[in-house]
Amino acid sequence: MVVVCGEALIDRIADGADSPGGGPFNTARALARLRIPTQFLGHLSRDAYGEQLRKLLLADGVDLAITSVGPEPTTLAIAEVNVEGRATYRFVSDGTSAPNLTSTMVPASFGPDVDALHVGTLGLVFEPIATTIAALVEREHSKRLIMVDPNIRPTAVNGASGYRARLDRIIAQSTIVKASDADIAWLFPELDRVAAARALLASGPRLVVVTLGPNGAVGVTTSAEVRVPAPVVKVIDTIGAGDAFGAALLVWLANHGRLTRDLRLDRDELRAALEFGCLVASITCTRAGANPPWRAELGEA
Repeated sequence: MVVVCGEALIDRIADGADSPGGGPFNTARALARLRIPTQFLGHLSRDAYGEQLRKLLLADGVDLAITSVGPEPTTLAIAEVNVEGRATYRFVSDGTSAPNLTSTMVPASFGPDVDALHVGTLGLVFEPIATTIAALVEREHSKRLIMVDPNIRPTAVNGASGYRARLDRIIAQSTIVKASDADIAWLFPELDRVAAARALLASGPRLVVVTLGPNGAVGVTTSAEVRVPAPVVKVIDTIGAGDAFGAALLVWLANHGRLTRDLRLDRDELRAALEFGCLVASITCTRAGANPPWRAELGEA
């Protein structure tokens, strides 16, 4: 079982279309579609958008037993997609549902079937959810695998009180850090990607993975460094591709008995995990919006 903690929201694309989103929401859906038991720990609205998000999670097989619901309107992300299919965002968050996950909404403990906790994106920025997640990671990091995907949105984090210190602490307590090349550039503008990955590794994680868009991904452990290419596909957009990659990485680990706090991968295992992540992400890129593949679409991959 993987618990995914963070936001669910609505992406409003510049042409007026609305689609469900939020890094943790996308990750939970991808995990469930890839047949990993998944719970979503987040706060949804009772409005029509919130009901849409709830129904999509349930349709994909996500367990909502620890999901809370409230009267706040659904959080919005206003997305603009460039000619290369890359999206940038601004957020309507004040007084909305996603940031309002408080400590009282978090289970006092997780069951023994919970192997991993995934956190990231706006849940690390907006309050009170950011404080809630930081406390949850503090409580759980000695018990199970923690994966953090910073998925940094500069328009949201600029001026966010305590963001960098909180993120650094969560990274230090995590087993896996999955970051995009844009995340790395924001965190360590003076370092190249691999040097930055090694700097992150030195702070505590056992695995740091940097996704490189059409150039694949690189993974770094204390004993190995592996880079894999991305499959060549016709890109519709990249929305949700990084979330799909992170979910696929957890799926590969779960399917190979490696979803543990004391994660150890040899070079061949790391390569296989990265290749699976790139495969799942590439399929997501061939579709509009965050629409990760189902397990049946992957054959025996």
